[in-house]
Amino acid sequence: MKLASISGLTFQSSDLDRTVAFYEGLGLRVGKRDEQQATLYVNWFWITVSAVDGPVDPGTSAAVHIKVDDIQQAYEEVVAAGHKPAGEPAKRAGGGSEFELADPDGYRLVFFYKK
Repeated sequence: MKLASISGLTFQSSDLDRTVAFYEGLGLRVGKRDEQQATLYVNWFWITVSAVDGPVDPGTSAAVHIKVDDIQQAYEEVVAAGHKPAGEPAKRAGGGSEFELADPDGYRLVFFYKK
């Protein structure tokens, strides 16, 4: 899947290896990495994930918005990779389409397309 653009984000993970593998599988590349933290990139966007002991409460307001060139292709590739989006691509307010996928710690990824 081709990711077009997104911004930066930092958050915590209860299993850093699992989270890094999840984001690598979506096409992000690992930059800096040690036992306590990893930074992943796509284009100029970065995600810094810090390891924590115990459960993580991601909250319901946090979401990463990922622009893609082809929403249907992105959806099909996410499903083919074994992930379970919250639903199929749907029209979004303001135009375009989107679908959501939760990462292993419950953070929401909103894949979207808008001309």
